[in-house]
Amino acid sequence: MSEINNEILEIASRIKELREICDMTEEEVAERVGISVETYRDYENGKDDIPIGVIYGVARVLGVDSTALLTGSEARMIDYTVVRKNKGVSIERYPGYRFSSLAINYINRLMSPMIVTLKKDDEEPELVTHGGQEFNYVLTGKVAVTIGRKKIILEEGDSIYFNPTIPHGQRAVDGDATFLTVINE
Repeated sequence: MSEINNEILEIASRIKELREICDMTEEEVAERVGISVETYRDYENGKDDIPIGVIYGVARVLGVDSTALLTGSEARMIDYTVVRKNKGVSIERYPGYRFSSLAINYINRLMSPMIVTLKKDDEEPELVTHGGQEFNYVLTGKVAVTIGRKKIILEEGDSIYFNPTIPHGQRAVDGDATFLTVINE
């Protein structure tokens, strides 16, 4: 089994275990997160990748920090946390899209800063939605950002701040790319 499938299965397993500990049904969690029961079951059974917005929503419903779902351990730092170069918790959401959390160990964080690494892809990205607000700043390469029907090309040093309740996605253009994203949910 590939590394990505193992990561998805580990997160899905943590979600199921915590849901059962909280004595909640799949239907209750799905309703409170705002997704269909069928979609929730696919996520919980590791059949489909779980969008980060859904992970945040499930964590909120289950009363845990998203760190517990992503890593299997709780955030520990109260006043500050330091993440050294290339030492953040890194998760491959799907082939060609990997993110490294830059604040995963900070308790009660209001923002989730991450470095996203994209492999060049000619396919349109799968669009996702989540609550809050989102900021992307391109560090290397070119990134095509789709927000609803709008497509915007960002180059090194460009940024975008947007409403992530609008279906959106990013993909690398003309080679690999990296960007900083900060999500306030």
